[in-house]
Amino acid sequence: MTYNPMSRRNFLGLAAGAAGAAALAACGSSGPENSGGGSTSGGGSGGGASYWSLSGPPGEPVRKASIKRFNDANSGSKIEEFYYQNDAYKQKIKTALGANQAPTMIWGWGGGGLKEYVNANQVEDLTDWFGQNAAVKDKILPSSFGAATVNGKIYAMPIETVQPIVLFYNKKVFDRVGVKPPQSWGEIMALVPKFNAAKVAPFSLAGQSRWTNMMWLEFLLDRTAGSEVFDRVFAGEKGAWSDPAVLDMLTKIQDLVKANGFQKGFSSTAADSNADQALLYTGKAAMMLHGSWSYGIQTAQGGNFVKDGGLGWMNFPAVEGGQGDPSNTVGNPGQYLSISSKASAEAKETAKKFFSTTLVDDAEKEAWVKSGGVPVLKGSESLFTGADAQFLKDMAGIANGAKTFAQSWDQALSPTAAETLLDNIAKLFQLQVSPQQWVDAMNGVIGK
Repeated sequence: MTYNPMSRRNFLGLAAGAAGAAALAACGSSGPENSGGGSTSGGGSGGGASYWSLSGPPGEPVRKASIKRFNDANSGSKIEEFYYQNDAYKQKIKTALGANQAPTMIWGWGGGGLKEYVNANQVEDLTDWFGQNAAVKDKILPSSFGAATVNGKIYAMPIETVQPIVLFYNKKVFDRVGVKPPQSWGEIMALVPKFNAAKVAPFSLAGQSRWTNMMWLEFLLDRTAGSEVFDRVFAGEKGAWSDPAVLDMLTKIQDLVKANGFQKGFSSTAADSNADQALLYTGKAAMMLHGSWSYGIQTAQGGNFVKDGGLGWMNFPAVEGGQGDPSNTVGNPGQYLSISSKASAEAKETAKKFFSTTLVDDAEKEAWVKSGGVPVLKGSESLFTGADAQFLKDMAGIANGAKTFAQSWDQALSPTAAETLLDNIAKLFQLQVSPQQWVDAMNGVIGK
């Protein structure tokens, strides 16, 4: 198995896939949740530290339990925790870093965002620490370190789960309409009019959130041309988006939109509210391309939908005549915690103790498995039991069986390029730009 270098950082391979926690699709309370009180930045009183992360199931309960476990065992160096919805968090952490008011521990996705932190000297170099704590590093899947590495040095601790993007489908809707899950792009397009005729949206999509739309481009380009095209984009090659395969992929996307492939008003549906998830488990949509963490959301919020065997899943199908390997996947090879370079020495030590104890203990591993996730920690397979066993085994199989595991584009690219990407993807789905206009706009930010 080879790993896609370009998409995950400094051409380092990523071999982990991403299942449980709401890493990308975190949702829940509309504002920050504080379980501790006090200042949101720096390090808290005494030897304490602060921690910001994402709100909502299935991830937030696991994160809270981890911090409670640490605080109960370390009364003199407690961690204060704050939780934000996905999109709000991204803006909040950017603002805090710029104002030198970041929390001690900075939760993130690695990749291009981490590289910007490193270039601005905002996070600690953890290379020597991991060298001195080899036993800690050895507990973590090696492939998850790719997105934590910049210029050969480690700047973040891989945590939580590996999360591939997969195609979910409602088995009951498929049975009612009398069709089978698609095995090719042609079959996807053939299913669209059948579901529309049955008054069911073929696909659920939280188009307002933009990164959800991006998953379609990532898979279609990979299945059409393989990983090499985005490799060239990631490497900063001038005009890399002008590859004919990109225009073909973009045209396919707009063909799906024009065929009413998504629910009416999809561009106003937000992932933070889980409205896209609800469309699938209520049977108002037949399919949904989303992160593997969706399994935990479907389980937590869909009543007996998952329990009764209503949820199906599969890797994205092949494109007829495409050059991409159908085993390839895309997503997150982990989530990541960095330590603010501006934190006090005491706060940094508290964070490192949290890293070396709680975040790699057996309770942590078990909690993420229970949430529906495949942990970044080694030796989790024995925990794949019970009702979730098949899903977890399948997600681990997709992650470990992929010839290429690419990092999500908006995490692989710099924040500047990622924002232009997401903006133009939204316009593409709303039919506000042509494929060529999209290519021209994206070529303009290569390397920025």
